[in-house]
Amino acid sequence: MSALANRPRLQAPDVTTPATDRRQAATRYIWATLRIALGWVFMWAFLDKAFGWGFNTASENAWINGGSPTEGFLTFGTSGPLAGTYQNLAGAPWADVLFMAGLAGLGFALLAGVGLRIAAVAGTLLMVMMWSAALPPETNPFLTYHLIYAVMLVGFAVVAAGDTIGLGKLWARTPLVQRLPWLK
Repeated sequence: MSALANRPRLQAPDVTTPATDRRQAATRYIWATLRIALGWVFMWAFLDKAFGWGFNTASENAWINGGSPTEGFLTFGTSGPLAGTYQNLAGAPWADVLFMAGLAGLGFALLAGVGLRIAAVAGTLLMVMMWSAALPPETNPFLTYHLIYAVMLVGFAVVAAGDTIGLGKLWARTPLVQRLPWLK
């Protein structure tokens, strides 16, 4: 038995084929496309709430015009066991600042392809909080796009989706990220 344990193990050669290379490239571009698309979702939410471009936020309700980006949803859109908790936060200046910083930060990180680990943690927290603000969901017993976005955010960090059509590789080489790799 010991003679078998000490024998060198044979390893299969690392062979890549053109088909494998194409699939890997396609996978990288699909993740990058999803990252950019979700980044735009967050960035657009920030811009519309900040400037009231009339899509979901009227000009008079824009943040720059004194409106509150959290008041409407947290006052009228919450339901379920946590509704009271969220309604108490509605319109609080600190909640507005954190929410808008979260939207802008997620939008920027995903569009640029940098800081995806932080974006995954912060974005997942934001999405789970938004999901929990309206329980049970109206259109599904459990699953909403908030939870799907949360899984996507984690996926972007895991597969380094910022390295394709993004600044992820450049960001990873900066002295700051070299010193603090969790910023990647």
